[in-house]
Amino acid sequence: MIDLQPQIDDRGLLPVLEKAKAGERLSYDDGLRLFRSPDLLALGYMANLVRERMHGNVTYFNVNRHINPTDVCVASCKLCAFGKKSKDPTAYTMSLEEIWHRAGLGYSEAITEFHIVGGLHPELTVDWFCDMLRGLKQRFPNVHLKAFTMVEIAYFAKRFKIPVEEVLRRLKEAGMDSMPGGGAEIFSERVRRIICDHKIDGGEWLDIARIAHKMGLKSNCTMLYGHIENEEDRVDHLVKLREVQDETGGFVTYIPLAFHPDNTALEHVGRTTGFMDLKNIAVARLMLDNIPHIKAYWVMMTPKIAQIAQRFGADDIDGTVVEERIYHDAGSDVVQGLRRGELLRLIREAGREPVERDTAYRRVERKDETSFAILV
Repeated sequence: MIDLQPQIDDRGLLPVLEKAKAGERLSYDDGLRLFRSPDLLALGYMANLVRERMHGNVTYFNVNRHINPTDVCVASCKLCAFGKKSKDPTAYTMSLEEIWHRAGLGYSEAITEFHIVGGLHPELTVDWFCDMLRGLKQRFPNVHLKAFTMVEIAYFAKRFKIPVEEVLRRLKEAGMDSMPGGGAEIFSERVRRIICDHKIDGGEWLDIARIAHKMGLKSNCTMLYGHIENEEDRVDHLVKLREVQDETGGFVTYIPLAFHPDNTALEHVGRTTGFMDLKNIAVARLMLDNIPHIKAYWVMMTPKIAQIAQRFGADDIDGTVVEERIYHDAGSDVVQGLRRGELLRLIREAGREPVERDTAYRRVERKDETSFAILV
């Protein structure tokens, strides 16, 4: 048999390679070694070994729509270009009727998921958001509602002086099916004091994830990279996510999020490079052995980098999105949405087999442009 292993220029990676081949868990020090290595092709080779062992040649995508009900936010995070104060003349808050109407606009293809996140509004109540969810469920009963970050849940609990469990119970009863993974940023207390000191700390984010998972709600998880964090901060973040996953098993997908600095207080930082984007995908796949899926979020990485990432450890490229506001406010210059056919082309050109999924990673079979069936 021909040995297809590439030349490993960084010989310090060889012990990590042996662990990856054997399916052994990598240590914190292994994670540091990976992030500090310039041998990107070796990282990609190792991550692809794990990726193909877990998912073969499949790349997942979904037909989804992002809904950002409001950009009004009481926080003033330096990393954010989306949130605005309520008196800002450019701020917006959709009415319930507008949300329900906009949810039905866009592509003719039947959407399987609404992804709902927004600012921390000083006036909107939990009941208002419950009404929003109920209205969406009534109008789109077959669409999965992935809504509210851990940060939003903590804000609801604090503002209305009710336990986190009560907030989650009410939202779940109103139609919330699962949760996105945003707001984690980076768990380092040193970094959070600078970039997002108005948000809950990393421990609180993880605690709310634990509570949600134990209540039967699945979620994603994320890490924001490419700002003022260092390699130690990134590895610490990944290890903490892995520890919670060992405990709850509730994280479905991990999404490394590239920092977009435009129109933020951190504009001087500059954008991430393709090298950094691919490295974060690869290291995540190697370190997060207990989180099933690694997503290359094309909105932040660009479709081109997300496509290449399917050979560097990612097995998901996200979905159609349709209308994304948060990262476009921070300078993202990619398109607002991609058609299903464009996603298929990106995946096939990468030599992968495209599989449309729902939020729970069940296969979706298209009957026509406006209907679908979930294959359990």
